[in-house]
Amino acid sequence: MQDDMYDVLIIGGGAAGLTSGMYTCRAGLKTLLLERLMPGGQVINAERIENFPGFPEGLTGADFGPLLQQQAMQYGLEIQLGEVDELEQDAEGWRVSAWGTEHRSRSIIIAGGSTLRRLGVPGEEELFGAGVSYCATCDGGFFMNQVVGVVGGGDSALDEALVLTEYASKVLLLHKGAAFSGESILQERVLAHPKIEVRWNTTVREIIGSGQVEGVGVVDELSGETSRIDLSGIFIYIGLDPNTEYLQDVLPLDNGGHIPTDIWMSTPVPGIFAAGDIRQNSAAQLVSAAGDGATAAIAARRYVEGLA
Repeated sequence: MQDDMYDVLIIGGGAAGLTSGMYTCRAGLKTLLLERLMPGGQVINAERIENFPGFPEGLTGADFGPLLQQQAMQYGLEIQLGEVDELEQDAEGWRVSAWGTEHRSRSIIIAGGSTLRRLGVPGEEELFGAGVSYCATCDGGFFMNQVVGVVGGGDSALDEALVLTEYASKVLLLHKGAAFSGESILQERVLAHPKIEVRWNTTVREIIGSGQVEGVGVVDELSGETSRIDLSGIFIYIGLDPNTEYLQDVLPLDNGGHIPTDIWMSTPVPGIFAAGDIRQNSAAQLVSAAGDGATAAIAARRYVEGLA
């Protein structure tokens, strides 16, 4: 084996990627993990993780991410910072380009996760960082005793609305539907919280402000009536988009940009595997991402062994 050739290259350092790395390294495979931000993935922004087995008291995402990284690295996982922009197949495997550096590997596990979806309304990009946020844990402290809004109705929106009650005087939860889609336990907490006011059937059409968020323009989906809501910050949680833009010429993707896999996380392209919420029909949960990562690692090991 050539010195610069890895057995497995993992793209993404969240729960799926780090678990994959732990398993491949324990199997004796030379493994490199590339992460564009910080190992741990989006989970590091979680205020509290309550549904991962083995932690009955729960723990913060800031604690969980480094623990998982430490566990993977103790088996020899190599981690480098880098955002992958190109994959190219050659006679020996794959060439992976990241931030101007080329890496070579016999197999690839894609675990790059997702990015929080944008609303796509006027004012969102212009006021990002000036009242528009996608992380309550990161930015909630800037809105002490102020009125803020949260857009969405799933787990993330409900959870982050609860986080914001620790800082804001009032949290307006703006949901375009008539019912939440998040966990029942989170729904109960939100509906019972005195600081949270839910606005059902409410769609945000614009974010208003001059240099700083001052309010949002909304429409009532039932009556069609438009109005303005004054607030100091708006936190957006309306779903996730998979980080697969660079794969459009490498792999088939579904209409949502997700990667189709079989039960072994194998993609239609031999030697490439996918794990976590980047793949089609993922449960999009922390524990399922870890399970996907383990499965992909086992499949990658079998693939590499078959090349020998």
